[in-house]
Amino acid sequence: MVNCMVADGPEAGRHAWIDALRLCAGVSMVGLHVTADAHGQPFPEADPAARLAPMLLRALLYTARTELFLMISVMLLLIALARRPRGYGTVMAQQARRLLIPFVFWTLFYALFYLLKSAAFGYQAHVWAALGQPGTWAGYFLLGNVKYHMHFIPTLFALLLFFPLFQIAERRPALGSAVLVGLIAKQWLDPMVYAAFWGTEALGYVVRGVKVMSYLGYGLAAGSVVGIWRRTTSAQRAGWLGAVLVAAGVLFSLKLMVTVRVVAQGQWVFDDPFGYWADYLMPLSLLLLALCLAQRAWPSWTSHAAKYAFGLYLCHPIFLDFAEMFLARHALSPGQSVAVELAWTLPTTALFVWALGRSALMAWTIGLGSLPRMGWQRRPQNI
Repeated sequence: MVNCMVADGPEAGRHAWIDALRLCAGVSMVGLHVTADAHGQPFPEADPAARLAPMLLRALLYTARTELFLMISVMLLLIALARRPRGYGTVMAQQARRLLIPFVFWTLFYALFYLLKSAAFGYQAHVWAALGQPGTWAGYFLLGNVKYHMHFIPTLFALLLFFPLFQIAERRPALGSAVLVGLIAKQWLDPMVYAAFWGTEALGYVVRGVKVMSYLGYGLAAGSVVGIWRRTTSAQRAGWLGAVLVAAGVLFSLKLMVTVRVVAQGQWVFDDPFGYWADYLMPLSLLLLALCLAQRAWPSWTSHAAKYAFGLYLCHPIFLDFAEMFLARHALSPGQSVAVELAWTLPTTALFVWALGRSALMAWTIGLGSLPRMGWQRRPQNI
């Protein structure tokens, strides 16, 4: 899990670059979700000029996509396993406790919390009806679609089932190039799957299956980055910085081209092949950029704050929903709406997550601390 894996031994204190990256990813997720309207759209009712600043900010923040969180999670697991090897069953049992139990908690929480937002926007009856359908709960618990960000946990758990493959990539970093194969497969299969299963309940499950299998490439890339980090010197990695910056610059330029279309049309663009590759390769570019800078003196506070990154990811929709309910009664421009939501959501979520992390009873809900022990779970006394 993102917050539960640490390294020691030869790597102790030397993966601050990973901590800084996951903190960046956590904050970026908050910014990403505030740069859309309450329906998740690019402010279609506004003029293109009013959409420009929010969409440019979104293009910048969207470089740290969920795929970056996935790769960081895989990397931290591999580092932890190098420190203390464990069998496959033991590892997956630990991941199930650390990922799936909090996932169930937040799924139930958001299923109920959604009633509050739906009442504010006038569709509570629809939500109540959906809650009475078994298919709704199957989607909540198997796909994580109770809230737009909850898909991360079941996807990550499914990906971690293949961690022995990622360990092979750690020893043979060339396997990281499989990320390109996975993305080609996803680009080819997704349109076929949508065409074949559109309108059926199976669609979400088939799409998620394609996603997990194609994302094995990200896991292999994460393993490769760990292997490269272990086998190279800081001077060698620093020498790659220019090439990585150029590649990232090209990808970001492609993202900006798609952003121009979004600003002009007021709707997301999903059919641009260049935008597809820019979106899905930017997380890897950020990871490689951080790798090149791994030996730099990263601020010490980033490692402390990074342990709350997963909490930021999990909890920010609570406060974003409150902001959206408040702003629904006020006529603000897209830029003003984004500024208000960001200024409210980020600090309140950070404070909430910090409080959860300090609670012995609730820290487990954000991946910190141990699960609370019930009375019947007391350890036996030594006799």
